[in-house]
Amino acid sequence: MMHSLMLASRNNSSHSTFFILLGIPGLENYQFWVAFPFCVMYIVAVTGNITILHIIRIDHTLHEPMYLFLAMLATTDLVLSSSTQPKMLAILWFHDHKIEYHACLIQVFFIHAFSSVESGVLMDMALDRYVAICFPLRHSSILTTSVVIKLGVAVMVRGLLWVSPFCFMVSRMPFCPNKVIPQSYCEHMAVLKLVCADTRVNRGYGLFVAFSVAVFDLAVISVSYAMILRAVLRLPSGEARLKAFGTCASHIGVILTLYIPALFTFLTHRFGHHVPRIVHIMFANVYLLVPPMLNPIIYGVRTKQIRDRVTQAFCGKGS
Repeated sequence: MMHSLMLASRNNSSHSTFFILLGIPGLENYQFWVAFPFCVMYIVAVTGNITILHIIRIDHTLHEPMYLFLAMLATTDLVLSSSTQPKMLAILWFHDHKIEYHACLIQVFFIHAFSSVESGVLMDMALDRYVAICFPLRHSSILTTSVVIKLGVAVMVRGLLWVSPFCFMVSRMPFCPNKVIPQSYCEHMAVLKLVCADTRVNRGYGLFVAFSVAVFDLAVISVSYAMILRAVLRLPSGEARLKAFGTCASHIGVILTLYIPALFTFLTHRFGHHVPRIVHIMFANVYLLVPPMLNPIIYGVRTKQIRDRVTQAFCGKGS
């Protein structure tokens, strides 16, 4: 099956209107079964994030900076997971390996733009925690609804503006006869490897975007948590310190689940030539599915207001 798909791809001209997504090379005999846990994780991600958005929308007491940022994160997670998982499940279950050329570029755009947005929202949430813990009396006056919206718009615009150029550049380049992408979704570097032209400018710009976003956001997050740690250690009450640490621990966990697989995937594409392909592909899927699945669980469990709302929704009517 895979061999015939690759031959069909090579027989098309450089103006072919589709690419071939292989899915998970190395697990061809198990892809049908591997799809089930991915499907379950996707259902959990969609259900959890929609639940978070619904609770924040209907409960006006939750229209505060922390929850507004959480709503932005949930929206971003829905876009990220839905941009790849339906097609991946179609590949694994129904052998629907073809993806139309423009659909592939749209997928590239959504994956990279909203990965940038997610990173930016996590940075905004770190700033929110910093203001809440270090300037509790001025929190509501510093982070007004207007400021929160502007921060959200800023990270959205950054993602759209930063990613649009390399999608535009790759769309104007000639592709080789081989249209096979050896993974389950279209990613910038994977698509760029199919180009029959000099791609140094594209690669350089991709590196610039990735490092400018990651370095800036991680620097702000690191400084914010360094200041938070200093403020927390000065608290006189041990209980207050534990509460502050608990609030921040969940956020740090969310940051790690995004950045560790994302950086691994990014660096492996460029430098990890000796990393087994199956490891690279599994991390690439984890990076786009596990954070959207875990974020609503982590925040739902750690945030009393959301936890109480969910409990009330499931148990309140019957009590």
